[in-house]
Amino acid sequence: MNHIHACTDPQHHVDDAAAFVRAVERACSERGLRLTPIRAHVLGLIANAGRPLKAYDLLDQVRDGGGPGAAAPPTVYRALDFLLANGFIHKLQSVNAFVACHHPSTAQHSVPFLICDRCHAAVELEDEAVVAALDGRARALGFVPQAQTLEVHGLCAACAETAGD
Repeated sequence: MNHIHACTDPQHHVDDAAAFVRAVERACSERGLRLTPIRAHVLGLIANAGRPLKAYDLLDQVRDGGGPGAAAPPTVYRALDFLLANGFIHKLQSVNAFVACHHPSTAQHSVPFLICDRCHAAVELEDEAVVAALDGRARALGFVPQAQTLEVHGLCAACAETAGD
């Protein structure tokens, strides 16, 4: 049976950045991880953006907002590495940008993304069937998958509707 999750709804996104950071704080506490002030700040910026953010945009926001800790690129990259490694954010490889994961209480996982080439919205699809199909097909060919990145580019419904204008 194919389980359809709310993330397949294009309107699903992180609505409350502060609540999202609190959920990640709880997950860190449960897993014995340390969410430092700079990590929490970077996470909040990503969650609040509502669109994919590039690392240097994050760096600019940390510098402009007077966030905690040094705003040097390595500091932001270390925060991103921690958030990625623990499944709190996803990196969209094709656009080299970061988005908040809709499931901060779960470990790092593979999910397909739909990325609008016009407005740059990114929809995280929680579709276990797609992930399992790719994994199964790779294994059938004798390939041992270690990670999946599936990003589909096109136009979101709103942009597709106005494409002819």
